[in-house]
Parts: sequence; structure tokens; C-alpha cells
Amino acid sequence: MHTLPSHESLVAELRDLRRRGLPGLRHCTRDALREAAVAAGLCTGPDDEQTGIEELLGAAVRRLAGGHPVRDDDSCDPLARAAAHSFGIFAARRGVPGTDRRKAAAGVYGVTTERFRKSQEREVIDELAAAVLAVAREAGTRQTDVVTESTAPSAPPGHAAPAAAGFPPRRPSRPGVRPAAAPAGRITVRVSPIEEVRGVDVLVSSENTYLEMSKTFRPTVSGALRRAAAVRDAAGEIVDDVLARELGVWLRTHGRTGMPVRPGTVVATSSGALAAQGVRRIHHAAIATPVGDGDRYHVSPAMLGEAVRRSFELARHESEFLSLPMSSICFPLLGSGRGGLPVETVARRMVHAVREELRRDPSWSVLLVTPEESHARVLRAASSAP
Repeated sequence: MHTLPSHESLVAELRDLRRRGLPGLRHCTRDALREAAVAAGLCTGPDDEQTGIEELLGAAVRRLAGGHPVRDDDSCDPLARAAAHSFGIFAARRGVPGTDRRKAAAGVYGVTTERFRKSQEREVIDELAAAVLAVAREAGTRQTDVVTESTAPSAPPGHAAPAAAGFPPRRPSRPGVRPAAAPAGRITVRVSPIEEVRGVDVLVSSENTYLEMSKTFRPTVSGALRRAAAVRDAAGEIVDDVLARELGVWLRTHGRTGMPVRPGTVVATSSGALAAQGVRRIHHAAIATPVGDGDRYHVSPAMLGEAVRRSFELARHESEFLSLPMSSICFPLLGSGRGGLPVETVARRMVHAVREELRRDPSWSVLLVTPEESHARVLRAASSAP
């Protein structure tokens, strides 16, 4: 187990970070935050240090909220709301100036910014530091438990998405550790662009085997999610290409920049601005292999079931490891666009794979989306078939 920093050192660094904001993290002293992020398994080196620390702070704020999504309303614990405002954790608030973040946090308690600075802000930072330590400590305990409980051999490199994504090997899921979202165990088909889906924990994107997302102007699932998750300034200009940036960190960390991963690999990123829609994670399923000059792709039908299985496996692991009470996942028609697979084939394969996963763990609910009504009819037919 990694050594954890002291509470006092975390408090000192969080005070500096509160003033500078997350974009200024690279200019802050962050030794204690780095130690905690490493202990939590959220970063492994300089390339993913900033992302790992931000993930750690997000997990700590969720812990203050009792493990629930942090919402800016009275249904959420005020301490968690104030912490989210203070550090710019809320979607589209990452780059807000420190004075405005403090004002928003003071508003949670209905006090002036000066009163908040002298009183409640100290409690918020103290409690956030304690939550950071708790997240790191619990993650370290789970990693130790994994080693003692399981000696199963690891999958081939690049094939097991959870390990490749920087998480320790997954413990078998335990019934009852996560509250199920209604309607559990059910497949729902909806006519909708995936980027407009709300209140679903995980959205799945299809990517090529180089994990290079589509351009934001492309009419693809990958391009739409990249566009929707990006953080923008007041003028609407993209200031943080969240999904592409985090995939780039994963590729650099795992030495795969410019090289393909094994088809079927699934890598997780945060949801960026889509967090405002209740989305917690984006899973990037590498199923499309470029052919020729790269304008065409080959997708093996067998990869559809593999991508579904690995996305469920990664979601269960993240739900436990990141203490996120996730219970819902949304799939588009993987491989039916530029992948060239017939919609009927995709629907049949995906529905079969989803049913298999729900038999193993019926606490999950699944949403299948497509913007085309004709494709939705095919999905409904596949879902209702025996």
C-alpha cells in the first residue's frame, strides 16, 4: 500500500489550489495531492498527474455528498456543494475565477464571501482533505484485497480494459453493494442522439483502434460526444477538449500513441460538460480498424459482443473503485455507421450481448439509442425476440 500524505499537508495544498483553480494546478505545490492520487490508483506518472488529481478531488466531493451525484440544489449536502463550487468541480465551472467560485460557495450557506472565507471555507477544505484521504485509503485497501483474494492470470496486454485504464484488477462484484437504478434488468430502446441522453451513468462511444476521436464537426457518435463533452468559454469557444485530452493521456501513459490497441479494448474517461446531464463516465470502445488510406473501417461483428462485455466489466469496476453508485449504461448501434455493418446484424449481436450481461448482473439498466426511427424498430424487434 502506498504511503498517504498528512491531513495538514493536504489542507495547505488545497488552500493554494482553491485560490488558483484547477487550471492552475500545474503551478501549485502538489506533492501531497500527487501522493494521494497515486495511492488511489488514479495516476502513475507526470503525464496523467493532473487528470488523476482532478479525478481524486471529484471522488472526494462525491464522498462528501454521501456517494451521490453532486447537484447544485437543496437535495445535495451543502458541504459537498460548497466544495464543488470552491474548486470548480461542477461542469463548465472549472475555469471560473477564484473570487466568483468563493462567492458561489458562500451562497450555499447564505453568507457573505468574507464571512465564508473566515469560517465555512476552513471547514470545507478540512473536510475535503479528510475525504481525499478516505478515498485513497479505501482504494488502497481494495487493491490489497484483490491481491489476496484472486490469483487469476491477467488478460493479454491491451485486452483487459480496466487494467489498461490504470485500475487494479477487478474484484468479483458483490450483490447489494450498489443501489440499482430503475428499471433494473431492462433494455429500453429510444430514438435520440446519444449526446442528448440525460440521467444515464455511462455513455459508450465507438472509436477506431488508435483511439483517435472523430473531429467535432463529424456526424458520428464519437464526434458528437466529443463536441458535447467539451468545456466552452462564455463566447462558446472550446477551451478544454476533455475526451480527446484524456484519451491522449491514456495513450501516452500506456505507450500507445500513434499505435493501435487490440480491437475490443474499452477505455474510460470523465464525461466533461456532459456531467451537467447526469452522465458520469464515457467509455470508448475501440472496435473499428482503419483499412486502406484510413477513410474506411473494418468492424468484426464478434467485436460488438466483446465491447459490450468489457464496457460492463469496466463499469462495474469503476462503480466500486471510484465509489460511484452507477447502475445504468447507454449504447449506440456500434459499428453501423462508418464501420459498415448492417443494422440488423448490429442489433442482434448487441441485444444478445446485453442480455447475457443482465443475466449475470440484473442490477443494471440498459438504454439503446439511435437517432433513426427505422433503426429503433430493428432494435425493438431484436429486443422482443425470444
